[in-house]
Amino acid sequence: MDTEERLAVFLDYENLALGAREHLGGMQFDFQPIADALAVRGRVVTRRAYADWSYFDEDRRMLTRHQVELIEMPQRMGASRKNAADIKMVVDAIEMAFEREYISTFVMCTGDSDFSPLVHKLRELDKRVIGVGVEKSTSRLLPSACDEFLFYDRLEGVEVPDESESRPKRSTTKRSGSGRSTGSRATTGRSKAAAAVAEDLPPAEEATPAAPSGTTSTGRTRRKKPEITLPEPVDVPDRAPEPANDEDDDAPTGEPPTMEVKVAQTLAGLQGSASGSVTASQLKRTLVRKEPTFSESDYGFRTFGEFLRYLADRDVIVLSDGPSSGDPVVELPEQPDSAKAFDLLRAVVQDAGGTAALSGLKNHVRKRRPDFSEKALGYGGFLQFCKAAAAADAVRLAWDDEAEDYLVTLG
Repeated sequence: MDTEERLAVFLDYENLALGAREHLGGMQFDFQPIADALAVRGRVVTRRAYADWSYFDEDRRMLTRHQVELIEMPQRMGASRKNAADIKMVVDAIEMAFEREYISTFVMCTGDSDFSPLVHKLRELDKRVIGVGVEKSTSRLLPSACDEFLFYDRLEGVEVPDESESRPKRSTTKRSGSGRSTGSRATTGRSKAAAAVAEDLPPAEEATPAAPSGTTSTGRTRRKKPEITLPEPVDVPDRAPEPANDEDDDAPTGEPPTMEVKVAQTLAGLQGSASGSVTASQLKRTLVRKEPTFSESDYGFRTFGEFLRYLADRDVIVLSDGPSSGDPVVELPEQPDSAKAFDLLRAVVQDAGGTAALSGLKNHVRKRRPDFSEKALGYGGFLQFCKAAAAADAVRLAWDDEAEDYLVTLG
């Protein structure tokens, strides 16, 4: 552990959450892909997120599950406090740089160029700086100031909806009630209309704008003006149906990734970030960082080396002699090109009877090849990969209204 990087993570949460909603098809920000990307780069010793959390009720629970410390910075005390969260984040980062010398790397999760002076100062203090931001909402000045910059939408586990295939949702009122507004400061989500949805009242019973603020719909209010029932800024823009995005390995629903997939993903991240070979001990430490409860004994193996030999026999990894006895070098097999990946997709669809729904298809592909990653082949998401396969006549891809999902068939 003495030679490992110590990371401190700071999240400008409003910048990330709103950037994901506005530029990534309305998707909700998830911290898990960032946590996985940082696990292969070192040991994270602190995680802090700064925001007015009254705007991010649902997100707060997600961050708490990832042991992120939430720093509350209310924004309703006047315009002079509009940058309070940014200033607090800068002060804490500088204080930590001086007081905790053992922290070698600062991870600034934001796309705001206002943090460029902070990045320059941290590098003057001999600290390594990694930036993380949504690509379309990141200033061009910030990435060049960092030692390394990770675009959130390119991380493994982030499935960006395809905006070109956007279709309206069947029911918008339910989604407004369950998702709540976590949008911009201009739209607080505390409006009377949102309160009525939370009480499961039909929009036709909403009071008109002339009604007193804070009142709810009752039987006496029967004026119908559909054009002013629900404030649209509260809702996330329409996008393609959710089943097309269920391929995210970190999603709470659906089939969880197998251990072979977790090992392959972790090893791919280590090979991309490490300067030298990846040893078995390094791989084991990273797996434990990602999943502290990991133990090879849970999978029926006495030692981690025995577990690795089992994966090598199944062609998931390749083992070779390492710098010390009992600590072999671990590598992934040679990655296939796009043509071979299309053949793999076609074989999986053929095994499914010639037709398969897009939702869950990626998991079936990874059962055949655990190290499969469409991002490693240059595709932004699994849907984009399937469209490329359809363009190459390997398969056919069509939307099915009845199934509310894409169907992949043999070409």
